[in-house]
Amino acid sequence: MSTATLAWVTPDWPVPASVRVCATLRGGGASEGAYASLNLANHVGDHEDRVAENRRRLSAALELPSEPLWLNQVHGVSVARHTDRDASRTADASVAFERNQVCAVLTADCLPVVLADRGATRVAVAHAGWRGLAAGVLESAITALDVPASQLAAWLGPAISQPAFEVGAEVRAAFLAKSPDCGAAFAANARGRYQADLYELARLTLERAGVGSVYGGGWCTFGEPERFFSYRRDGGRTGRIATVAWLA
Repeated sequence: MSTATLAWVTPDWPVPASVRVCATLRGGGASEGAYASLNLANHVGDHEDRVAENRRRLSAALELPSEPLWLNQVHGVSVARHTDRDASRTADASVAFERNQVCAVLTADCLPVVLADRGATRVAVAHAGWRGLAAGVLESAITALDVPASQLAAWLGPAISQPAFEVGAEVRAAFLAKSPDCGAAFAANARGRYQADLYELARLTLERAGVGSVYGGGWCTFGEPERFFSYRRDGGRTGRIATVAWLA
C-alpha cells in the first residue's frame, strides 16, 4: 500500500475559479501491484473495496460536493447529462449545467479534455483517445454544452506523448479522412508506422470546431511511471487516473 500523498494537477487557464478541475496522479491510494496505488477504475481487475477506498480518498482530498458521475467508457461519442443519473452511463463525455455536479473520465494514455464556458455556467469532460477523437467525441461534447464554441475554453490533461505513441497507417488515414490538416500530427518512423500526437489532434479538432482558447498538454503518461498509469507501458494491466470537473 502506498504511503505517498494523494496529489493532482490543475489547469492554468483564464476561466473563473468557480470552475474546478483536477487530474489525479497515481500516488496516495490503497491499491497494490499493477494498480498501485490510486487506481480509480473498477473495471480493470483491481479489488472493488480498494477502488471504493481510493474514490473515498479522492472525494475527501478534493472536497468534492457530490459523487462523480462515473461512466462506462467505450471509445465512442455519446455524452451523458449529469442529471440523467438513472439512465445508461455508457458514454465518453459528460456535461453539467448545475452547481456541484461532478463530471469525470478515467484514462491511462488517452487524453482527458475539459471544456468550460467563460461565464462558468457549464462544464464538460471528455475521454479522447484516438478512436474517440476520430469519431467526434469533442464535437459531441461541444454540441452538448449548447453555447457558441467561441465562448468555450479547453484544457488538455495528461496523456501519452507523440514519441511514445506509435500507430499504424490506418489511424492516420482515419484522421486524414476527417481533415487533411491532421497530417501535421503524424510523424513517420523507421518501422513504416507513425508517431501520433494526441494533443495536436485535439487542438486541431477544437480549432476546427471554433474553440480558440486551448490550454494544457505537455505530459507523457507513458514516460512518467511515478506519476501516471499507462496502458501501453504496463502491457494493458494497470490502473486509471481520473479527471474531474464541476461548477462550485
